[in-house]
Amino acid sequence: MDLHPYVDSIHRQLEVAAASGGEEARALAERLAAPLDAAIRLAIQEALVAAAEEITLELAPGSVELRLRGRDPEFVVTLPPAEPVEEEPSEADDVPSAGWRGEGDDAAVARINLRLPDRLKSRIEQAAGREGLSVNAWLVRATAAAVERTDAAGLRRTRSARGAQRYTGWAR
Repeated sequence: MDLHPYVDSIHRQLEVAAASGGEEARALAERLAAPLDAAIRLAIQEALVAAAEEITLELAPGSVELRLRGRDPEFVVTLPPAEPVEEEPSEADDVPSAGWRGEGDDAAVARINLRLPDRLKSRIEQAAGREGLSVNAWLVRATAAAVERTDAAGLRRTRSARGAQRYTGWAR
């Protein structure tokens, strides 16, 4: 996202306001333009971070990240996994329904045994209950989301090899 049009617009507004104050005000505005550039960019980036945070709350478990590529911010959107198609529960929900991203109606289903600490199992059951899902469907969604994040991280590492400086992390 190119911030130049927005920063330039603020500079033009500053010049117009300074012009009404005479030659001394216009000279002061010209001297302030360069230092204000960084402050304006930072304020815009903070607004974009706040917007991304609000959108992420609405998209959960999906997310929107704001990243800097050079001086330009860029949004990365991770969509939430598609809702599983809920059918009649069967045998304690051992067989997940098709419908999550990347699977079709004829998708093969594999069965695994998973041992969890009691406390973690309880937390998973609560999370699944809050979302109105079976434990199995919730685990399938969580696993798919984790795999997608891992795949996306590998793609990001590949992209960053182009030589551009890049910073990652959380911002508020």
